[in-house]
Amino acid sequence: MQNNDRFLNEQFPRSSAYHPEWILAGASGGANPLWLTEWLAESMQLQPGMRVLDLGCGRALSSIFLHREFGVQVWAADLWFNVSENHQRIRDAHAGDGVFPIHADARALPFATEFFDAIVSIDSFMYYGTDDQYLSNIARFLKPGGKLGMAGSGLVREFEGPLPDHLREWWTPDLWCFHSPDWWRNHWDRTGLVNVSSADTMNDGWQLWRDWHKTIAPDNVAEIQTLEADRGDYLGYVRVVGTRTNVPIEEPIVSIPAQYTLRAMLRNSA
Repeated sequence: MQNNDRFLNEQFPRSSAYHPEWILAGASGGANPLWLTEWLAESMQLQPGMRVLDLGCGRALSSIFLHREFGVQVWAADLWFNVSENHQRIRDAHAGDGVFPIHADARALPFATEFFDAIVSIDSFMYYGTDDQYLSNIARFLKPGGKLGMAGSGLVREFEGPLPDHLREWWTPDLWCFHSPDWWRNHWDRTGLVNVSSADTMNDGWQLWRDWHKTIAPDNVAEIQTLEADRGDYLGYVRVVGTRTNVPIEEPIVSIPAQYTLRAMLRNSA
């Protein structure tokens, strides 16, 4: 018998309305995308008709959820997951009039300056957003006063000194991008491009992280055991939201015009 009580959580009433098999069929990472999206949306002030970029959308569950729950138009952008599969999932969810799947690299997005009212990123932003130059790249697509928000796996607090022993076996180089809310606040604030209004962690986020893996990847023993050993001391879900300022952002230089002039190479040339 299937357990239809999976993923029911009073902390996430909107997400609890979605069938667990639909959620499992669209799983694409280390977190329940609906839980994180609902949690992030609490601080985003989304309004019907807004244009929203869902950056690193995976299998587009978060994009469909945003459109259905908040009436926003969503551009569902991802590099790795098949855009045609996402298109079919969006059509089957009767969301084709408001969710538009895009195959795109987060560092080479095909949008106009100030096109979006809001940009969200669910369990993805840390993989490219730690770059010192990235915020100026993404913020130019956001209208002044628009919201930029990310939610995903991270640290409750930064490490002081060596890596804790209980994390050593699991902490691989691809996780070096995990950071705390305070780290993200400083990373964004110093640019002047956004004013950070929220930077926090989810209550008992480590437990939801562990329970998600027990359901979708029970063979991932190393991660489950690490989360149980840590018990939220370092590991958890992180949320950061900022408002785009009026600071201008120059368009990036993508090519240098050809300007070759023949000159003598050596001083004694005729």
